[in-house]
Order: sequence, then C-alpha cells, then structure tokens
Amino acid sequence: MTEFYRELAQQAEGLLSGQAHRIANAANLSALIFSRLERVNWVGFYFLEGETLIVGPFQGQPACVQIDVGKGVCGTAVATRSSQRVADVNAFDGHIACDPSSRSELVVPLILHGQVIGVLDLDSPETNRFTAEDQRGMEALAKLYVDSLGGTTSTR
Repeated sequence: MTEFYRELAQQAEGLLSGQAHRIANAANLSALIFSRLERVNWVGFYFLEGETLIVGPFQGQPACVQIDVGKGVCGTAVATRSSQRVADVNAFDGHIACDPSSRSELVVPLILHGQVIGVLDLDSPETNRFTAEDQRGMEALAKLYVDSLGGTTSTR
C-alpha cells in the first residue's frame, strides 16, 4: 500500500474508533475520502435493504436514491460480491448515470459476517481515474468501516 493510503487509513481509524454507528461512520469516512482524494466528484455509501441499495451519506452532487441489485456498477458489485473498477462508465453495459459528468467509477462491496450490507462508491469526471492501488486502498478503508460497526448493521 502506498504512503498516501497508509496515512488515509490511519486517519480513518482515528475517525471510526470507538464509534459503531453506521451512518455517523459513513458520513465521516465519505467526507475524509472526498477531501483527501484528488479528481473525484462523488464519494459515498449505499446500504442494502432487501434487493435494493439505498443512498446513504455522501459528498458530491445529489445521487440516485435507489439502485437494484445487479443493476449498474453498484448493483453489480453487490451481485458479484467483488469490487468494480470501471475505466469508462459509458462502456459499462447498464451503467446508471446519476451524475452525467462522471466518467469512471470504483465500487467496493461492504461485507459483514459474510453478508453484503452495502457499497462504498467513488466517481470521477475523468476516464481511467482509478488504479489498482486505489482499489486496494479503498478495499482497506471499506474493511476499516465494516470492522468499526462491531458486528451490527443497525442505524444506532
């Protein structure tokens, strides 16, 4: 992991430690990532409710409120239980254009006790914005987030 992501992870640990509230932690983590990561126009969370992802805390332009599992980049990340790094969203079959200025996307599923509970989603106005290193860094941050929940998915 690069020095940038090591430092970001340390900052995230400080923000998330001692707090298990999924909304508060998602709000702080999305703000941290948005403020530190360059060339992004949206960073946020979607939480799984049944077979639908519902928008959670985020930084950026207003977002799609709900996304069905298996639809778009976020829904695909849930259905496949794997991160999706898309260099050009216009080339992604079924992409959902919540913000027409977004050109690339990185989505990391949030998995707690073997169950997908949501996703961490990042958009950029540039094609090919996200690298394999960005993916590894965001996967590490997503794990810190999930670990901070202390085994609960409640909004408490």
